[in-house]
Parts: sequence; C-alpha cells; structure tokens
Amino acid sequence: MTRIWQKAEDAETRFPLPFRIYEGCGNGKPRPLVLYLSGHAFGSAPARSTDAPAALAMAAAGALVVEADCRGPSQNRFPGTLERGFEALKYLFAKRKRFANLRSPVLVAGDEAGGNVAASLALKARDAMPGELAGQVLLSPMLDPRMVTVSFRRADDIGLRERWADGWGHYLALACYGQHPYAAPCLCSRLAGVAPALVVTSDDDPLRDESLDYAERLRTAGVPVKTRSLPDNLGWTGIYDGKDGEWHSHFSTEFSQFLKELPV
Repeated sequence: MTRIWQKAEDAETRFPLPFRIYEGCGNGKPRPLVLYLSGHAFGSAPARSTDAPAALAMAAAGALVVEADCRGPSQNRFPGTLERGFEALKYLFAKRKRFANLRSPVLVAGDEAGGNVAASLALKARDAMPGELAGQVLLSPMLDPRMVTVSFRRADDIGLRERWADGWGHYLALACYGQHPYAAPCLCSRLAGVAPALVVTSDDDPLRDESLDYAERLRTAGVPVKTRSLPDNLGWTGIYDGKDGEWHSHFSTEFSQFLKELPV
C-alpha cells in the first residue's frame, strides 16, 4: 500500500489541489478511482500527517483513492470548498488514465464534513455532468445544520457538539447558504438522478439519524442506496479523530460489495 502526499504545483500530475494517494492491490479489473474528502468539521486544521483509515479501507478493497485537500484560501467556506472539490473531480475524469484506467469508474467519498462535500459533489455532478459519476460513499455525513435529530443529542457525550456547531457557522458564512442544496444536501428537494450511494454510520453515532434520513430520501427519489449502521462496539465514532478500529474491516467489506453492485 502506498500513501504519498503531492503538491498542487507538481509538474507531473498538475492536480489542482494538494492530494494523497492510497493504492492497494488490484484484481485485474479497471480499479475504481475514488476522490476522498476527510472531515475536520469544516475546520482549518493542517493537512493530515497520518493515513486516513477510511481511505485505507477503500484501497484495501481494490480502489485507488485520492484524498484531496479542498480548503484553499477560503479555509473551508461554502461555496469555495465545493468548487475546488468539483475541479478536482473533473480533473480525475479527464486524467483517469494517469491514475487508474480509462474504464475505471469514478466515485466520491467522504466522512463527516467531507461527507457533506461528497454528497454535494454528487448533486453538482448530476446537474453538470449527468451519468458520469459512478457512486457516492457517505460515511456519517454532516448534512443538517439544524442539529436537531434525536441521535445528535449524543454529540455532547463525545465532545463534538460545539465543534460541529462552530464548523457549520464557519462553512455557512452567509445565513442564506443554509438553504442552498449544495451546502446542506439534507434540505435538497430534488434528489432523483444522483449517483448510487453507500451510506455508513453506527448505532452510537450522533450523525446517524441525518445519515439514515438522507439515505431514505435518496431511496424514495429512486436512487440505488446501500445502507449500513454498524454495531456500537466497533469504534466507528473514532473516525472523527482519524482513529482506526474494528469498523475498518466491516467498512471495507461493505465498500467492496457496493462496488460489485454498481451498474456497469
């Protein structure tokens, strides 16, 4: 498995953002190419110096994962973060042969705040490049700025309520952005036609309810959806701090199965 940070000015790749590559063993087929966005609650923490467990799990399932840093000069504010993510996604489509294979399916994935941006990218891809995106992988996506679900009451128990409230306040710099479907996908009223989704959360996760609600709304809109809420003894909420755990192998298996079920 290789994990390599590159810079935006890299002359060979010219990828539009700083990025990190996770590459596992292929199985002889065109390997999936995944644009992965990590969380940090829309904060401005420095780029990670350690491997992202979720990216490693997807690479272990046979994907080539490109973790991109979309914060840029705006330091994680809408719409700049989303626009940089979309530029990175378009680049992967245009240069997929350089990373994987011309026939490789391209997916977006993200956890927590990165799951929000991944869901938003799936909506934007549906509108701007319909039929191109193969799938979206949402890991406890941070979708609802209202923060009023029953499961969200557990946020205090793991010390994240304030962090998430501050994160939403930072990302939605203007109050009107809170109603924009690309900023808060849970409020989007037009979900038909987006890429098939894998939504993973856990029974003890504060973001469980908004994750499962969004999955059900996608399903109602006719989008193929695979949903999994992991048992609360697998350490899933460690994903918010970049911690590995028993959830790693379970998610890798779910992701592998999701890839097999994607439309050809």
